[in-house]
Amino acid sequence: MKYTKIPNTDIEVSKICLGTMTWGNQNTQDEGFKQMDYALDSGVNFFDTAELYPVPANAETYAETERIIGNWFRKTGYRDKIVLASKICGPGDYTAHVRKTGFSTNALNEALDNSLKRLQTDYIDLYQLHWPERQTNYFGQRDFKYNPNDAWEDNFHEILQTLNGFVKAGKVREIGISNERSWGVMRYLEESKTNNLPRVKTIQNPYSLLNRTFESDLAEMSIRENIGLLAYSPLASGSLSGKYIDGKLPKNSRFDLFPRFAGRYNSPQALEATKRYFKIAEKHGLSLTQMSLAFINQQPFLTGNIIGATTLEQLKENIDSIHIDLSEDIIKEINAVHNAIPNPAP
Repeated sequence: MKYTKIPNTDIEVSKICLGTMTWGNQNTQDEGFKQMDYALDSGVNFFDTAELYPVPANAETYAETERIIGNWFRKTGYRDKIVLASKICGPGDYTAHVRKTGFSTNALNEALDNSLKRLQTDYIDLYQLHWPERQTNYFGQRDFKYNPNDAWEDNFHEILQTLNGFVKAGKVREIGISNERSWGVMRYLEESKTNNLPRVKTIQNPYSLLNRTFESDLAEMSIRENIGLLAYSPLASGSLSGKYIDGKLPKNSRFDLFPRFAGRYNSPQALEATKRYFKIAEKHGLSLTQMSLAFINQQPFLTGNIIGATTLEQLKENIDSIHIDLSEDIIKEINAVHNAIPNPAP
């Protein structure tokens, strides 16, 4: 395994981070336990979860993933071996079954305390805001479109003050953001610097061969301001495993079980780009999965590559990608495809 540190901290984390959002829906608790056991044995010490998981989110399975992780901690006693990240969900129709109050002080307190109970721990190493409260371009929205009727009011200071209370109380070690844009990142940095409040250390955004929009402005922000990327959907919901090429739809795969997730990856451009990446990997004796993950592992702005799997075989291949170094020739071929078909699945 290869390790790095959460920026501006002494917290050492594996570059491969174990994603957990299928546990409690696609995966049983026993399967989740086996994944955590295998990951830890393979040197992975970084787990990422959220109160909203498993996904697709609904009232019946709400927060089941955190419960599974908490049960594993209780069974194994391994809490001290894991750097644990979780998130409070943002507002919207998608989360109406959770709460409708966004990141108010009361909402943050309620969310954190309930997560701690489910996770059976008294602290979370990295506590993240799952997506912004304001209306901006995230979750597949390529461009920003201003809505003059957006009722959101600037509350960055209030949020950081509340999070500061969590840090002082020992409930949270560090804070992060997710699905953010450059303006939001800079507002958080401005507030923390001006008012001596906790500094955002990580940003968890989508990043894959089919979605490199992070590179347009956030990559420079990440490097110059030392905010590490936690890359999620590195295999584009499984598309970059190659299993959906030529119209294939494996039984019990994500797109088979949840067809609505397939849309953004089934455009002619995304399918064509995937085929081209597959040929590059095949040419160099790699699987498409290995090449896709290795590309992310080599990025200078990366802190953690959040891999997810539904089987131990998939998990092994994903973790083993850390040992693959892509040559300059492979990178050039990948970039040629990207230049021809840029970001077909944002």
